[in-house]
Amino acid sequence: MHDRLTSFEANAEDEELLAGLRAGSDRHADRFVRTHIGWMRAVALRLLKDDGLADDCVQEALIKALRSIGKFEGRSKLKTWLHRITVNQALMKLRSRKRLEEDLIDPLLPDFDENACRIEAPWTQRVSAEQILSTAQQRRLVLSKINELPDNYRIILMLRDIEEMDTAEVADCLGIAEGNVKVRLHRARAALKKLLEPLLRGDVL
Repeated sequence: MHDRLTSFEANAEDEELLAGLRAGSDRHADRFVRTHIGWMRAVALRLLKDDGLADDCVQEALIKALRSIGKFEGRSKLKTWLHRITVNQALMKLRSRKRLEEDLIDPLLPDFDENACRIEAPWTQRVSAEQILSTAQQRRLVLSKINELPDNYRIILMLRDIEEMDTAEVADCLGIAEGNVKVRLHRARAALKKLLEPLLRGDVL
């Protein structure tokens, strides 16, 4: 019951905010920016890995959202709509810098022997995902490993596993087939697992 009430209150706040924005209220525009700028910048920074680019991206996304607010039909939550705009602006910046070119991920993938068995050193211990993500330092280390992936794989991993977009949404954003998204996501996850092996072994905890 509490969750339903919270959701209702959030929707009511969105409706009140949207009404003010559509009426051209500066007060509502300021509130709109203050409410959303923080998480929008976090999304942009995760994708762009550059403070200046992230700031530019958020500014452009906010301007675009405010100019397009009259076209927002309410088929999704306001935050979902803003998230899509932010992601699209970030991807535009990446494309403009040609950072989504087809970089190879093969050097980061696990090695296999002639019997298709993975070649790896014996593990003396394993660390759970909860342990890996238990501290801010470890979470930053995981993110740094994600950032080592080639951008054309990193972006798909970020959109699917961090931003929680579905396969169809990612394919639409990137202009590629859903099958390509699935293949790249599988390879990105395999490469990330290899990069994280020192953590999973407990070597750097």
